[in-house]
Amino acid sequence: MFTKIKNKQATISVIGLGYVGLPIALEFAKKAKVIGFDIKPERVELMKQGIDPSKELDSKEFNGCDIEFTANAEDIKRAHFHIIAVPTPIDDHNLPDLKPIIAASKTVGAALKKGDYVVYESTVYPGCTEEDCVPVLEKLSGLKFEIDFKVGFSPERINPGDKVHTLTSITKVVSGCDAEALDNVAKIYEMVIKAGVHRASSLKVAEAAKIIENTQRDVNIALMYELSLIFNRMNINTYDVLEAAGTKWNFLKFFPGLVGGHCIGVDPYYLLHKAKEVGYHAKMIDSGRFINDSMGGYVAKQVVKKIIAADKNIKDARVLVMGVTFKEDVADIRNSKVVDVVRELQSYCVNVEAIDPHASIKEVKEEYGYDMVEKVTGKYDAVVLAVQHEEYKNLTEDYFKLLLNEKGLFVDLKGIYKNKIKDLKYWSL
Repeated sequence: MFTKIKNKQATISVIGLGYVGLPIALEFAKKAKVIGFDIKPERVELMKQGIDPSKELDSKEFNGCDIEFTANAEDIKRAHFHIIAVPTPIDDHNLPDLKPIIAASKTVGAALKKGDYVVYESTVYPGCTEEDCVPVLEKLSGLKFEIDFKVGFSPERINPGDKVHTLTSITKVVSGCDAEALDNVAKIYEMVIKAGVHRASSLKVAEAAKIIENTQRDVNIALMYELSLIFNRMNINTYDVLEAAGTKWNFLKFFPGLVGGHCIGVDPYYLLHKAKEVGYHAKMIDSGRFINDSMGGYVAKQVVKKIIAADKNIKDARVLVMGVTFKEDVADIRNSKVVDVVRELQSYCVNVEAIDPHASIKEVKEEYGYDMVEKVTGKYDAVVLAVQHEEYKNLTEDYFKLLLNEKGLFVDLKGIYKNKIKDLKYWSL
């Protein structure tokens, strides 16, 4: 398979052209023939014009690529090495929602031929590829796993908004259903991954490696958040404490924050689900998730308390929330925990306005049901700086003074204005 891909005698298909799939498709298209498939025709039309719908890649990244974009599943039948890179979200009950990956498996299964490969990049719990996805491939294709087609798992490690740790510069974990599959999958990814690949011993090991990357971060951030709860009661600035502790060489530099997005705020739930399935209650992971998921509500309650303490009628209060994406300098609003701050404030009848230089007003309305504003309207009783976008890093105290009423509160969740606010009432985690 590697030789055929390298010589363009076989074609790669990438299923799902979002934050993960599109960069992979374009990188491979510089060395091989690629068919990029997405179920949304409007996104496909943009990509045909050299436009990344996710606003992560420049148009120049499309130059010189041997790629065909399509929303027609029939086109996938011309490919031989299929990469599935669709989202793996959670449902309203924080349980794994496998509908996208199962749907993608059905699409590929219907196109599968003898000798084909299927590689999953979507983050799942250990065992999901073999237990949930492979049976779908077998059923739709009528072929036998390992005998007629091979399967691999190579978890995505793309960090949205990160221009340093990009796809090709991060070591890629690869795995295969047998030794032959592992060798082919590894060699094919080595065509584009400059940092090289790590050959995992099994599909399950590769699945587990990915899911603990984000679980580890989630638990560490939860610890920082819990420390901030303690220090808030002691009137100690958490960021001052972390700055001091960080002077030791082996102190891990994690910070409290709103933990959202499609990875850190989701992946631990997949591991929790599988742990329960095998009869173990993962107490530390579960506690970390509870702590981080409650953070938005905590922030909003603190804002409300401080507005009331300033002798303001909470029902007449106006609050501006700056930033609604799940992290800085991206347009991605998926699983943004800023929405928890907004909704909690609204539950106290606070008049909330939200603004963001990167997020789409239309997408926020469709996803979360509230309207963003295009520009600030001042005066506000509190300004909550929720996301540290580049546009927000170099504002002055005078700027925030213009936005706030007398006795107005400036909330700096990331602590980027620590020691820079002299006159305004200031609070951070």
